[in-house]
Amino acid sequence: MNYRMICRCLGMLLLCLAALLLLPFAVGLFYGENVSNFAICIVLSALAGFGLSRVRPVRSALYAREGFVIVALAWLLISLVGALPFVLSGSIPHYLDAFFETVSGFTTTGSSVIGNMETMPRGDLFWRQFTHWIGGMGVLVFVMAVLPLSQEHSMHIMRAEVPGPVVGKLVPQMRKTARILYCIYIAMTLLQTLLLLFGGLNLYDALLHAFATAGTGGFSTYAASVGHFDSVYVEMVCAVFMLLFSVNFNLYFFLLIGKPLAILKNEELRVFAGIVLGFTLLIALGIAPMYGSIGQGLRHAFFNVSAVISTTGFGTVDFVTWPEYTKWLLLLLMFCGACAGSTGGGMKVSRVIVLGKTALAELRRAARPRSVTRVRLEGQGVSAEGIHTILVFFGLYIALILGFAFVVSFDGYDITTSFTAALTCLSNVGPGMGLIGPTGNFSIFSPLSKLALSFAMLLGRLEIYPMLILLSRRTWRRG
Repeated sequence: MNYRMICRCLGMLLLCLAALLLLPFAVGLFYGENVSNFAICIVLSALAGFGLSRVRPVRSALYAREGFVIVALAWLLISLVGALPFVLSGSIPHYLDAFFETVSGFTTTGSSVIGNMETMPRGDLFWRQFTHWIGGMGVLVFVMAVLPLSQEHSMHIMRAEVPGPVVGKLVPQMRKTARILYCIYIAMTLLQTLLLLFGGLNLYDALLHAFATAGTGGFSTYAASVGHFDSVYVEMVCAVFMLLFSVNFNLYFFLLIGKPLAILKNEELRVFAGIVLGFTLLIALGIAPMYGSIGQGLRHAFFNVSAVISTTGFGTVDFVTWPEYTKWLLLLLMFCGACAGSTGGGMKVSRVIVLGKTALAELRRAARPRSVTRVRLEGQGVSAEGIHTILVFFGLYIALILGFAFVVSFDGYDITTSFTAALTCLSNVGPGMGLIGPTGNFSIFSPLSKLALSFAMLLGRLEIYPMLILLSRRTWRRG
C-alpha cells in the first residue's frame, strides 16, 4: 500500500476543499453574516492539506487498491470537514446531524434532518446546496481537473469514483477527460440558472436550485422544495434538467464533436426515455382524479417521475397520498435510478438492462438447452465476467438494503418507513415513503440509524466497492 501517495492525494483534496469553502465565505460576507465558521474551516483545511501534500512518496505508482482507498477516504474526509461550518454556526447544533446532512449533500442524496431551512444563514444554505454540485460530478474528478495528477494515478481514481459499470475516456488523457466533463457540467448548470431567472426566481434561488439539479441532489432553499414557487414553468425547467443530468455525459461530448447518431443509437438512453414516458403515463392516469384533470395529473406525474428516476428528489406534492400502485412504480424508479456516467444514483439503467436480458437468456436456455444466446448491450456482447460482476453488484445491493432496513427497524417505525429509508439512502434519492415522504424528514431517526444511513449514502454514491474495500483487513496487508 502506497501510504505516502495516499496522503499526498488527500492533501490535494483538502487544499481544493479550502478553496471551495471560500465561495460560501464570500456569500456570507455579501449578506453581512458572521462567517467565522467558514474562516476556521478554511484555515484548518488549508493547513492540513498543505502538510499532507508535502509528503514525498518513495514511489508514485497507484494501483486499483490504492485508487479505491483514496476515493473512500476522500469522501469520508470531506464529509467530516464539510460538516464543521454547520456546527460552528449553530445552524445544525449536533455534529452527527451535521455529518448526516453533509454526507447527504456530497453524495447528492438529498435526505435531510432540517425541518425549516429558511431560518439558516445564507452562507450556510449556500454551502449546503453547493455540496450537491461538488459531489455530483465527483470531488476527485474535480481534483484531477485542476491539479497535476499523472495518467497512472488518474485512471484508478476515476474508475473508483465515477458511477456506472464502465468508465470511458473521452480523450487519451484522463485529466483532459475530467476537464471536458466539468466544462459540460458548468455550462448546463449556468443554462438552467438562466432559464430559472426567466421564470421569476432571484439569482440566489435560481443558482442554488441549479446546483441541486445538476448534482441530482434535491436540497432546496425552502421546506416546500420546488413546490414553494407554485410555477409550472419552474417545475418543467427543473424536470427537464433533472433528466438531462441523468444522461451519460459522454453523449454530450459526442454531440459537441458532431456525432449525434451516437446519441440516437444509445440503447441505455432509449430505455431510459421509454421508462420515463411509460411511468409518467401510468402514474398520471392514477392521480388525475385527485387533481381534477389529466393535464394536472401529467404535470405532477412527469415532475415526480423525473425527480425519482434521476434520484434528485425535489418535491412539489406529497406522493405518499397517491394510489398504492403509483407508489410501487416510484419505488421501482428509486431502485432503477439514472444512466451510467451521469450524476444520478440507483442501480443504473445499463445494469437493469443487462439483468433483464440475462434473465431472458436463461429462460431461453432452460427451454432449449442446446441454444446459444449472448447478452448484448449497445450492440456489443457482454462478457461472462461482466455479467457476473453485475449479478454480484445486484446481490450486494439487495443485501445492503435489507441490512440497513433491519438496523433502522430498531427505531420502531413502520416497515414502509424503515425499508424506504434504506432504499432511498443507498440509491441516493432523498425522500422515501411513510414518515419520510416529501413532507417529512430524517430527524425522527436515532443516532445509530443516522450513522447507518450516512454509511448507506456513501456506499450508494461510490457504488459499494470502495467503502467495502476500505473496511477490509486484506486491503491493509502488505503486498
